[in-house]
Amino acid sequence: MAQPPVSSKDAPDLPAAREQRVVVANKHGENLMGILHHAGSNKVVVLCHGFAACKDDSIMIDLAAALTKKGMNAFRFDFSGNGESEGEFQYGNYRKEADDLHSVVSHLYQKYDVTAIVGHSKGGSVVVLYASIYGDVPMVVNLSGRFYLEKGVEERLGKEYMDRINREGYIDVLNKSGKILYRVTKESLMERLNTDMHAASLSISKECRFFTIHGSADKIIPVEDAHEFARLIPNHKLTCVIKRANHGYTSHRRQLCDAVIDSITSKVV
Repeated sequence: MAQPPVSSKDAPDLPAAREQRVVVANKHGENLMGILHHAGSNKVVVLCHGFAACKDDSIMIDLAAALTKKGMNAFRFDFSGNGESEGEFQYGNYRKEADDLHSVVSHLYQKYDVTAIVGHSKGGSVVVLYASIYGDVPMVVNLSGRFYLEKGVEERLGKEYMDRINREGYIDVLNKSGKILYRVTKESLMERLNTDMHAASLSISKECRFFTIHGSADKIIPVEDAHEFARLIPNHKLTCVIKRANHGYTSHRRQLCDAVIDSITSKVV
């Protein structure tokens, strides 16, 4: 039977790798659902999922297992409007997701030492934006994050998407059977297009250690985006480009987990 949600501040010390459901309220009063993996440590790594995914994405689960095996607590959670968290799903929402992450980090800091934040895909872009705004975590690990946010839109929304959204005010994205997966409003689209990852990268503090990991065979977000982060972020290391790995690291999950662990436990950049 699942345990009821509790505050991590009041949670009892649990055996290694024990999972506990935790609720964190964001600044909009929405409840964000997360899973805290206890490994008997005062350190915690926060894991951020990608677009239209959730805390139960296999990458999040595998990373949490790898971290707890190394003696670090891990916290994976659903951004607002995703998974079990409250709120409305939005196509853009980069800044709000950074705010969600801030609520989570602030909550965890009440009891734990937040060692790093790790984000995959859209979550990778969110952790970059987070570091540029808040600057309250010592380490960021970006997994296949997108630098050029204007790219990838046409693949999801179709050609002439700006004309369509200006005319209708929204675009419904459908699956192959014609069912609506989600609605893209003009406001959410413009929030994405107006989020400047170049400026965000330049404004990250030199005190923040930053790592990027990417797959060389990523067809969703090309590896060139990783090189742009490496070029602009002050205290940055392109930890590794995993050869032949796709966007989801489907056949390279162990290499991904090892690269994340190596980044977090490394002594120097």
